[in-house]
Amino acid sequence: MQLGFIGVGGMAQAIIKGLIDAQAVAPSEIVVHGAHQAHYQKFAETTGVQLGESNVAVVQNSDFVVLAVTPNVAAEVLKEVRSELNEGPKVLISIVAGLSLQTMEELAGYDLPILRTLPNVNVAIGAGMTAIAANENLTGAKRADAEGLFDAIGSTSELPESDFSTFSALAGSSPAYIYFFIDALSRAGVKHGLNKQDATRIAAAVTEGSAKMVLQSKQIPFDLIDQVSSPGGSTVAGLLAMEEAGFMTAVVKGIDATIKRDQE
Repeated sequence: MQLGFIGVGGMAQAIIKGLIDAQAVAPSEIVVHGAHQAHYQKFAETTGVQLGESNVAVVQNSDFVVLAVTPNVAAEVLKEVRSELNEGPKVLISIVAGLSLQTMEELAGYDLPILRTLPNVNVAIGAGMTAIAANENLTGAKRADAEGLFDAIGSTSELPESDFSTFSALAGSSPAYIYFFIDALSRAGVKHGLNKQDATRIAAAVTEGSAKMVLQSKQIPFDLIDQVSSPGGSTVAGLLAMEEAGFMTAVVKGIDATIKRDQE
């Protein structure tokens, strides 16, 4: 498989790193090009991926082309490489937020196989969560191979495009919110005498274990909360204090704001 990336920003680098670490694609099979080579030259040297001379060259030397540019230049780039994308044709994979399958077909060609994706940054460590939606031209082995790239670096969820904004808030932006929660736990530990390094390690490990418990259990999270909450105990006291401070309301408001901004 020859895999090309047009755009080599943070998310593209996370995907590439995850794929290489998972041995899903060899560095020699990946070619990249972006607007500012100086920004990703060191990354290319470290990972061993190939540098393309231009966007057109990336497409010409790839079977699967990942569009990883910013939304404001996506249309221009697709028009630039339209002819090369349709030679074969290639498979276009987009990680561009807000760029619909219909718009990509209008810009790049109605016969082109396209996979729209929305990954999160945890793909870098093989623990990502990616929303996917394919057009009717992407079928069979090509679809399996395209989706397999993201299965190799985490979990995938096939969703209607209308749900992508909600997914973006719950999976795309939420790592930042979870990091924020872990940091808050850590700072509370420091307040009560732990050093920051130990407090952060404890908070992160407990968050990881709790997430695994939710995924592996047949119970809903509230049932698991009840298992930890002894009558009249310290956990109940802590939960009530958090709710009094508006914990759940703050989380929901944060997701609402994220979705609203994404739709804008």
